[in-house]
Amino acid sequence: MRKLISIIIPTYNEAENIPFIHNDIKNIFKNIPYRCEMIFVNDGSFDKTQEILKNLAGKDRQIKYLEFSRNFGKEMATTAGINRCKGDACLMIDADLQHPVKLIPKFIEKWEAGAETVIGIRRENNGEGIVKRFGSFLFYKFMNSVGETKIIPNATDFRLIDRKIVNEFNKFTEGNRITRGLLDWLGFKKDFVYFKANKRMRGKAGYNPCKLFGLTVDTLVGHSLFLLKLVGKLGVVIVLISGFLGIFIFIEKYILNDPLRLNFSGPAILAVIILFLIGIVLVCLGLIALYIGNIQNEVANRPLYVISKFKV
Repeated sequence: MRKLISIIIPTYNEAENIPFIHNDIKNIFKNIPYRCEMIFVNDGSFDKTQEILKNLAGKDRQIKYLEFSRNFGKEMATTAGINRCKGDACLMIDADLQHPVKLIPKFIEKWEAGAETVIGIRRENNGEGIVKRFGSFLFYKFMNSVGETKIIPNATDFRLIDRKIVNEFNKFTEGNRITRGLLDWLGFKKDFVYFKANKRMRGKAGYNPCKLFGLTVDTLVGHSLFLLKLVGKLGVVIVLISGFLGIFIFIEKYILNDPLRLNFSGPAILAVIILFLIGIVLVCLGLIALYIGNIQNEVANRPLYVISKFKV
């Protein structure tokens, strides 16, 4: 029997694009020796998305769809699709046709060659402004400097994962998640497909600057303890500086009788003492942060380890 490829398509107000991506995927699988199931996840759309999906599913057995009760976000829509796919591999693709459907055979080819996850790397994005491009560059630089999970620059959700990765991904229970970050955390053998993103022809982009900023914060919190550790490090720096300054003031003013004529006033000395105490408080917060970090790791409940291959 031919292998089954599950195509996961999150949708949010994509009524205009659904017939086109459905037709493009159908045409691709007419020419390759694989079976296909298309799983559309309607993420609380308020246009005619659900009506169109219902009509298409009535005509095409390859179509499955899930409908959320409200908008839960793309990460949850993608997760729901992965949780319910039955394929030997599954491929995630955006409904807006910015991810080139014609590259699906290339993803499958690399998977058949041994890659367990095939990641779409965006070389260029039509219509992407300089500010967004620069912001993306800074994000990847910063995350790879402070994060525990290394994130591949310009990697997208356009990716294929093997069944074994699907099974491991379905073990995750954390609610605040970034799908591509979790998939990168799992590891496994990777390969890449480079592409130029198409220009969005219909509808409006679901991600506005506020959502992108929220995604950045969620990624930082979910895959890095940098902010927690920063507080403690800042406290240590403040304690050292204020401590040395306090010792210097005490020796210079009260032991050597102010030979440098610096004339430290009472408020100035009080400010140094307050600064020292603030540093102590931040150091204590840093110690608490270490425990909070351990709590976060436990609450996330990620697998203790992931087995790629085994022989017993």
